[in-house]
Amino acid sequence: MTAKKVLVVGAGAAGLMAAGTAAGYGASVTLLEKNPKVGRKLMITGKGRCNILNNCDVPAFISNVPVNGRFLYSAISRFTPAETYEFFESLGLPLKTERGNRSYPQSDKASDVVDALRRFVLDSGVNIVQDTAHSLIIESGAVTGVNGEKQQYYADSVIVCCGGKSYPLTGSTGDGYLLAKQAGHTVTELKPSLVPLESPDPECKSMQGLSLKNIALKITDTNSNKIVYSDFGEMLFTHFGLSGPVILSASSHLKNPGDGRYIAEIDLKPALSEEQLDRRLQRDFSDNINRDVSNSFSKLLPRKIIVPVLKRWGVPFDKKCHSVTREERRKLCGILKCFTVPISGFRPIEEAIVTSGGVKTGEINPKTMESKLVSGLFFAGEVLDVDAYTGGFNLQIAWSTGRLAGENASY
Repeated sequence: MTAKKVLVVGAGAAGLMAAGTAAGYGASVTLLEKNPKVGRKLMITGKGRCNILNNCDVPAFISNVPVNGRFLYSAISRFTPAETYEFFESLGLPLKTERGNRSYPQSDKASDVVDALRRFVLDSGVNIVQDTAHSLIIESGAVTGVNGEKQQYYADSVIVCCGGKSYPLTGSTGDGYLLAKQAGHTVTELKPSLVPLESPDPECKSMQGLSLKNIALKITDTNSNKIVYSDFGEMLFTHFGLSGPVILSASSHLKNPGDGRYIAEIDLKPALSEEQLDRRLQRDFSDNINRDVSNSFSKLLPRKIIVPVLKRWGVPFDKKCHSVTREERRKLCGILKCFTVPISGFRPIEEAIVTSGGVKTGEINPKTMESKLVSGLFFAGEVLDVDAYTGGFNLQIAWSTGRLAGENASY
């Protein structure tokens, strides 16, 4: 029996998994990649450490996918986070799990993840070709190949794994959406997700580069006066506004964040109640009794945020610590427990970690990842209209959907 020909478009996380899996099932696989090297976007994930997966169970995983999570149930159940963990260790890549069930390579090197996947596909017999897919070849309702920039590639099955529109320098320029539309698929509105947030507050620029650890964050929708997101962890001030893990997670909960609709409320001292914080301030002021208040915060706050806090407090910078009143202390406690930053919008989609939106899930068979419109056409990874919170969940989507597509495309 002749081996089935499978063509995989895009050598990112989903594409590498799909190609290696299909080859493992006996298919003759060609992996088309526009870049000279595979896994370009993987190299920069997790600040170069690669948060490879979230080591949680299936229900916990689904609960962390706010957009079309149930669509992924079959894919995640078929290739769970635990099985993904075992898979990578079987490739000779030892992993470790840190806070929040985030798993990384023990080496803390994303390049080791890419190297392991490259070995996986090459050892499986995959032929990697550098070319750009321009259009699908479709005949009588079935895909028969792809028109590349250099030549045509014929296949029994085509798996589209081109990623989204985030990080275009890595090759994610939205090619997969064009291929999907050509096949008659609906592509839902594309928006940035897991993206830094812009603020009109000029103090953000003065605090540029300041990383705050162990803060509590709340995002309030001023239209409804409801808290739309709360989290605890690390954030960063930038020249344009806010970034860092808790901010990226928060971004996926915001809709149309213009016109001052959202406000970030940062608790700089979440481990202390207002009463405990007030006692701490009394101690600090007592220790600096004859000094200016502006010189009394060095043990309480990072240097870059002291002036912005003092400006909001409204007390003269040269006021002596011994003359601070109880009411002034209470006002200061309120600022430290709720340091507000208005949000004016998302950073551009090119700066997003993932793209929200994509190929409509209702047009894809969740048990196989095959198109319901064109036979032999499969989709996997970020090109789909599914996206999750930060913490390894989005890469797990790529591993599980890539695995499922590769398996079914090889039959």
